[in-house]
This record gives sequence, structure tokens and C-alpha cells, in this order.
Amino acid sequence: MSAAVVMVVVVRVVQAYRFALDLTPVQQRAVLAHAGAARVAHNWALARVKAVMDQRAAERSYGVPDDELTPTVGWTLPALRRAWNASKEGVAPWWRECSKEAFNTGLDALSRGLKAWADSRSGKRAGRPVGFPRFKSRRRTTPSVRFTTGTIRVEPDRKHVVLPRLGRLKLHESARKLARRLDNDTARIMSATVRRDRTRWHVSFTVEVDRAERTPARPGSTVGVDLGITHLAVLSTGELVPNPRHLDEAQRRLRILGRRLSRRQGPDRRTGQRPSNRWQRARARLGRAHARVANLRSDGLHQLTTRLIREHGIIVVEDLHVAGMLRNRRLARRVADAGFAELRRQLAYKTEWNGGRLVVADRWCPSSKTCSGCGAVKTKLALSERTYHCSACGLTLNRDLNAAYNLAALAADCDTAGSGPVAGRGANHKTRLGGQVAVKRQPGTAPADQTGTVPPQGGTTQQTLTRASER
Repeated sequence: MSAAVVMVVVVRVVQAYRFALDLTPVQQRAVLAHAGAARVAHNWALARVKAVMDQRAAERSYGVPDDELTPTVGWTLPALRRAWNASKEGVAPWWRECSKEAFNTGLDALSRGLKAWADSRSGKRAGRPVGFPRFKSRRRTTPSVRFTTGTIRVEPDRKHVVLPRLGRLKLHESARKLARRLDNDTARIMSATVRRDRTRWHVSFTVEVDRAERTPARPGSTVGVDLGITHLAVLSTGELVPNPRHLDEAQRRLRILGRRLSRRQGPDRRTGQRPSNRWQRARARLGRAHARVANLRSDGLHQLTTRLIREHGIIVVEDLHVAGMLRNRRLARRVADAGFAELRRQLAYKTEWNGGRLVVADRWCPSSKTCSGCGAVKTKLALSERTYHCSACGLTLNRDLNAAYNLAALAADCDTAGSGPVAGRGANHKTRLGGQVAVKRQPGTAPADQTGTVPPQGGTTQQTLTRASER
């Protein structure tokens, strides 16, 4: 009897492992010194680049020919590093006290920022315009330092990590998940970043991992996810995922802590007044309260997205304009508390890891205005109308559930990118709702009849309303 051979497909991905740290006061000062070194290198290089740019602009205004202008300076990381090495003795005579990776962190951040600004101005970078890099402040900048070379490892006890110049740091939790992969040679640490985030110090390892290819529990299942505020997500399966509203629940305590902080003696840069110890403690308590809200929100989103990608093979979401939604002062706080962008980000990489597919509907897709039964599209649908009523077929159901049905129907019209199922796995496919289009009628014109046709208006051709989706 021959044994069955099981083929396991291994996919190499880059992911991060993040652990909280328990640093001693001496270690905290060492990490802050490295973060300060990164800020000094960044500000020095930015001042150098900006001075040359201003000088060239002034010379052009005087009529100096281009071939006689002050020579430009390189913006790439190697060019900035060479310039820093040539000047670091005079700029930072204490540079030997910190790792070279600290200065490289600041120079790399500046190089990326300048490239993004230049590409945005020339049209090579899509999206919102990117501004010119600004100087980093010691008070407002989040301390962070990144290590890419040197000794970076997890100790055998899995409760400590070793980083260059910082030495042995204690973890607040066990690193067994990462240690197992390192012991099995299925992971390779590429870099480590120490950062103070949410009132705690964390270390994040960027790891190249060999992951076994997975498949969802129901590969052929399609689910439409309509995001909202009343319910965080409404699924086409009929499930209503409640919105926990962690920020609203914590508002009372946040207001109390904020008032308590305002009554303490804080810093004043104009007079040089230093903050009192009571102000420092009140500020730490307020920061911990905000961190708790952020942690609760992140944990809830991770649980929801993990459950979706493990159960369904195709997930359809909308391309929401979150920045525009935040301009509504009545909804801004609740939209920000829901975390729509984070939910979509998690779905994007988790579907790729789990063998699923994420379909992103076009931003202008009328999923809420379209009837999921007959396909009729309403010209207008007020936000206050929470129940969808179709005047063509008489369908009446929850507005968000109707939108979820329409999103699920879009998966059939979306083709995978490239050739084969692997190329389309995890990709963002934008598609439009096929079929009919909403037509604005002039006052006094007859509504659509039961045959599903719209009378011609203004000499335009007659448009026939076709079924957009079926369930």
C-alpha cells in the first residue's frame, strides 16, 4: 500500500512581530539617546538640503545662468550618508556613543521624504500631494530607531532580545511565536525597530517568513461587507456586527483626566517653566486611557477580519472616502472610532496570506441606492433613511443589508488580475456596478413603469433598467 503524498505550497511573505518591552531607566535613556541621534542627523541633512535649494532659488532670481548655479546635493541615502560621515565630527562629536544605525534611521527617513515630495510634484506619485519634509521636534516627534545590521536575535529563554549597542532587553511577553520560526529556519529577521508607542516601548521585527499556503474554510463563499456606524459591519449573510464604540464608552473618564491635567502646572516654553511631577503623572494617566481605547479597537478589528478571511474565499468591501467622511462634524468622531481604513488594510494582507481574494468596489458604486431584488437605482437616498424601500418591486429591508447584498453580487463581475488564481490572490480589484444607471428626471415627468423603462428626456436615448444583481 503506497502512502499518499501531500503537496505543501510555501509562500514567502514579509511580516512584522511586535512585542512590548520592559526597559530599565538606564535602557530608556540609551534608547532615547539613539532616537535623539536619528533626529539630529535628520535635521542636519534637511538644513543642508534646504540651504542649497534656497541658494539656487535666490541665484535664479538674480539672473544667474543654470550652469553657474550652486551645485546640487544628492538626496539618496548613500549621498546623505557620505555627507554625514564627512561632517559628523563637527556636528555631533559624541557620535561614537550611539550606533551608526541611529544616524542611518534619520537619514533614511529624510531620503524617503524628499523622494516622495519630488515624485508628488512631478506627477510620478499618485494620491494626495506630499509636502516638503519638516524638521523633527524633540517634544512632538515619536522616539524611534531602526537597526538593520549587527547582532539582532531572540534569546533562548524567549523573554529577552539582543540589539546592537542596546544589549539585552527584557520583553513584557514571550516571543515564542517568532522563536519557533527562527529555530525551524522558516524565518529570517531583516530589521528591528524600537519605538515608544501608546505609553510603552515596543520592538518590531521585520521578518521574512515562509508560510504554508492556506485556503479558507469555504473557498467558494462570497460575502459582502458594508461598513457603518450603527453597526460596524453588515454582512450579506445577514449578520449584524455591533459597533463597540470604545471611544464613546471612555469619553467620561477621558474628560475627567483631561480636566485634571489642565489643573496641573504644565510646561511653558515662553517662560521656561518646567512641568511639575503631578502634571507628568496626570499626563501619563491620560495617555494610558487613550492607549486602552486604541488597543481595544485594534483587538476587535483583528478578531473580525481574521474570522472573515478564515471562513470566506471572496470578500467584497467598498472604497470609502474616509477623509471626506471626517469633514462631517456630526459623524467625524464616530467614523474615526470605527477604524474603516484599518479594517480594510487588515483584510488586504490577511486575504493574501490565507488564500482568499479581496474585491474593492468602486467609490461611486451605488450599492446603497440599488435595489438588491430588481436592480432599480434611486437617484437620491438620504442618510436618515435607514430602511430601503423599492418603488419598483416593493422590496423593503434594512439599508445596510441591501448594500451588503449588492456588494456580494459584484464578485461575479470581477475578474482576477493576471493569469490564474494565484496572481489575483489578495489583490484589490476595483469594479463598477454593472447594468442600469440612475437617471435624474425633471419635475413632472412620469416615474419608471413596471416594465422597467425610463422615458427619454431632452432628446437622449431611452435607457433600459436591467437587473444589476440577484440574490
